[in-house]
Amino acid sequence: MIDQKTIEHIAKLAKLKINPSETEEYGRQLSKVLNHFEQIAKIDTTGIEPLVTPTDIDFFAREDLVANDYTAEQMVSNAPEKAGQLFKVPPVV
Repeated sequence: MIDQKTIEHIAKLAKLKINPSETEEYGRQLSKVLNHFEQIAKIDTTGIEPLVTPTDIDFFAREDLVANDYTAEQMVSNAPEKAGQLFKVPPVV
């Protein structure tokens, strides 16, 4: 099982406030998760090609062309709030 100090460190990095009773439970849960990853890591994948996508479909992207189809005024015309030619959005903390 993962020790209490490690759990507290992980919680601090994740900016979580946990109490001592939660520390023990999180330790058990994280140990289970890590055990699953250890089991997955033991699987022999020799000869198996890595996949970018699970399908054989080719994806075609259009050429990226620069176009000035809209003016700044047109771009912000539907914005719920704006400041001049800028979108006004609520602050994100």
